[in-house]
Amino acid sequence: MEEKIINVIDPQMNRQIEEEIKGLTFTKNFRSPSAEEWYVFLPSYKDPTTGGAAGKVIIHYNLYDTKEIFINTTIIFDDPALHKESLHQLVYVISDELVNRLVGYADTLLSVHSGENSYQAEYKN
Repeated sequence: MEEKIINVIDPQMNRQIEEEIKGLTFTKNFRSPSAEEWYVFLPSYKDPTTGGAAGKVIIHYNLYDTKEIFINTTIIFDDPALHKESLHQLVYVISDELVNRLVGYADTLLSVHSGENSYQAEYKN
């Protein structure tokens, strides 16, 4: 039987994605009743000014009532290498992983700031 799934990601990019996800860590920097800020650390990427976190995630909770919770999530990548269009797939996968780990399955509006790789998405449960 012929396989119907075609992998369109370059094998080298696939390995890079796996390594970055495997080494992905984050620490909470700030918390208030309605927001959190997390620093994101990646094995191959760093803030060029401080040499620290490659980016940050800001999670803002909009609590309208006890039935509806809506979350705004902003991811900002500070390493200019992650702004290159050739790394769009990597930025997308890392961003998706961060939403899954930090926000979970809640309804979320996502805004990613990463130069040419910036985008917006909506996660609906």
